[in-house]
Amino acid sequence: MCLSLKIDSAMKIKQLLYYAGAVLLLAGAAVKMILPVYAPYIYTAGALLFAVMQFVCRERGGGLAVRRLVFQQQIGGVALIAAGILMFTHVRNEWIVAMLIGALFELYTAFRIPQEIARSK
Repeated sequence: MCLSLKIDSAMKIKQLLYYAGAVLLLAGAAVKMILPVYAPYIYTAGALLFAVMQFVCRERGGGLAVRRLVFQQQIGGVALIAAGILMFTHVRNEWIVAMLIGALFELYTAFRIPQEIARSK
């Protein structure tokens, strides 16, 4: 019983960190228009937190299709981190392309992974 409580609380903390990363990610992209000096720090912190939680909390079960989709999701997380790095290094808006690529991967896999898991069960 105690072991399940520890696992449950650890999952809640991981989920909270995952959501915090997503909020920071969105806030950093929105703040870019208002306070462009602070935006790269906020966005990159959110992207790192979001991507790390995706690597830690990835789906372990499922078939080949689920593993392929999880890999695509991780590529999306790396693209979001690359967008944060581009915010620091480039003056123009090249980071938007990397963010768009990452967002498209994340959006696609967010819908497809649950479908494939349900199909395999």
